[in-house]
Amino acid sequence: MSTTPSGLPKRLVIASRESRLAMWQAEHVRDRLRALYPDCEVAILGMTTLGDQVLDRALNEIGGKGLFIKELEVALLDGRADLAVHSLKDVPMELAPQFALPIVMKREDPRDAFVSGRFASLDALPAGARVGTSSLRRAAQIRHRYPGLVVLPLRGNVNTRLSKLDSGQYDAIILAAAGLKRLGLADRIRAIVPPELSLPAAGQGALGIETLAGRPELEAWLAPLADPKTAAEVAAERAVSRVLGGSCRVPLAAWCVSRADGGLELVARVAAEDGSAMVEAVERCPQADRASAERIGERAARRLLEQGAAQWLGSS
Repeated sequence: MSTTPSGLPKRLVIASRESRLAMWQAEHVRDRLRALYPDCEVAILGMTTLGDQVLDRALNEIGGKGLFIKELEVALLDGRADLAVHSLKDVPMELAPQFALPIVMKREDPRDAFVSGRFASLDALPAGARVGTSSLRRAAQIRHRYPGLVVLPLRGNVNTRLSKLDSGQYDAIILAAAGLKRLGLADRIRAIVPPELSLPAAGQGALGIETLAGRPELEAWLAPLADPKTAAEVAAERAVSRVLGGSCRVPLAAWCVSRADGGLELVARVAAEDGSAMVEAVERCPQADRASAERIGERAARRLLEQGAAQWLGSS
């Protein structure tokens, strides 16, 4: 990173995974920064992470969320990049002390999407229908609500998953609505899955920007990209996950929404992986500041533990 005589950035480098969706996200941030700082050169450093390379096993079997960001963090540490753009649901709840997550951007639709060429919704699927998902959270909730369905693992980028559906390997697949909309694939969504059937993951639909810790000038330049409303909502969600040790190996869901009165409402769930049981907690607060958000997240986590959630959390 270099600066102009006025103290504004002269060059910034964004580290990103090379999947189509990750590059869309990085290009979105690049374009926002270019609009803010017309004299700044903003480049993207595309990288392939371990999470992108290992596609024959479920994420919960190979190490979870951190697999999608480790190589990007190395680029921050060695100075090849100034910032990294992540889907927030892929970011571990605790970062190493040398890193910071100063910016949470405005959230796209956080809900799950039902995609199928033959069926209109989860309710329309016959017993024995094959449903693909990469998410332990989605799988557990679907098994709980629809025990007659066969839920199968599904890995790969968005286009790969869609091609597996189109080739007949699955009767339906569940993807994040945000990713489909960002890639111009909203027409593939047959139905939005109601949150009461499949509650989203903590941070789903939101983008986070990671930097090295102790970079106040960089944080100041990035500050216009932040969305306080989304930041408060995901702070509550991630607090649930942090208390419960949330990772790709935990069937945990958390969704917080801003209320009309300025407060927050949070719903959190933990389910048995086989869908045989599920517990839920709802918490509210009258303020939408980060501290209040984290408090309701911690309260929700404690309520889930009081209902027996620990038996399904395993080691994270």
